[in-house]
Amino acid sequence: MFHLLNDTIPTTHPASPTPATEASHTAATTATGNTENGVQENTIPSPMRREVRPVKPRHPYEVLRSLPPDATPAQQDSAIQAVFQPEVIERSTQPDTLHLPGHTPGKSFKEINLPQYYRESFFAKDSLFHPELNGGRYGVAGDPVPYTMRNDNVITGLLLGCFIVALFSLAHARGFLFRQAKNFFYVSKSGPKSVTETTSEIRLQFFLVGLTCLLFSILCFFFSREYIAETLILSSQHQLIAICFAIMVVYFLLKGLLYWSVNWIFFDRKKNEQWMKSQLFIFAMEGLALFPLVLLQVYFNLSMQSAMIYALIVIILVKILSFYKCYLIFFKGISVVLQIFLYFCALEIIPLLSLGGILALIGNYLKINY
Repeated sequence: MFHLLNDTIPTTHPASPTPATEASHTAATTATGNTENGVQENTIPSPMRREVRPVKPRHPYEVLRSLPPDATPAQQDSAIQAVFQPEVIERSTQPDTLHLPGHTPGKSFKEINLPQYYRESFFAKDSLFHPELNGGRYGVAGDPVPYTMRNDNVITGLLLGCFIVALFSLAHARGFLFRQAKNFFYVSKSGPKSVTETTSEIRLQFFLVGLTCLLFSILCFFFSREYIAETLILSSQHQLIAICFAIMVVYFLLKGLLYWSVNWIFFDRKKNEQWMKSQLFIFAMEGLALFPLVLLQVYFNLSMQSAMIYALIVIILVKILSFYKCYLIFFKGISVVLQIFLYFCALEIIPLLSLGGILALIGNYLKINY
């Protein structure tokens, strides 16, 4: 036993061994003696020989927390790469042998000697497997919402813009309109007087004439949907309104040109100028009279019969005022009756009837004939 102790205990001993050292020597001697006797027991490891291994971080947060607070991003990235190293995933290249019991393993569709039914399944052409194709919609299609003018953003924007601009213009030219209306009905002994107009007032009247054209085009659109057809060959409802608006603009331009050419031949320049100003004022007031009708038709579902009666009353009233002004300017003091009727029918009634025929012809042409 002393021989074994000499082999295991170092030769260098302290001068005065402590009790802890003697206890460790006694435990080592006892463990050695038990081994020699054939009895195998658990050896008690010495605290001096225990190896402490550092715990590997499980999360990058632990690595970053171990770094100093002033560590740069490059240092943080290097520390994380030193601890966490990506591993290469090697996937199996063996074919899948899973198949139904009693059946042979399936074959790969890449083999060129396979029959067609092996290479194309039942769902091969289904749109769900091909996102680049348009698959359409599933289910039953619902009834489309019918077209209404109140839900049309373009028409609403046009009417709202015209209403705001008309109010703004009337607020600044209210005195001019009252003066025009007074001189329109008042006749002095020396004859009708012309009112001096500024550039802004002339622009206001032209704007109101354009408003008249727009309102007539919307009424023509209502009439075509009610009495001609709801579905036309046009791709949009706005195209029909634009066509009617262009026709109305051409109608007023041709009418003004016709009046100017005829009056230039038979009457002097002063009367011709008075008549043109009176016509411009009448057309502008016609648009203001039609504006409530269009609002009632668009937003309050006014019946088409009532709308037509209202529009006819406005048109007849305008023609009566035109006839009255024509008599005051051109034929007052002249004992002729036939000439005024010929003049008025040739320049007022016939162009109006021609306009109605052209609009009806275009509506029938644009109608879809099944």
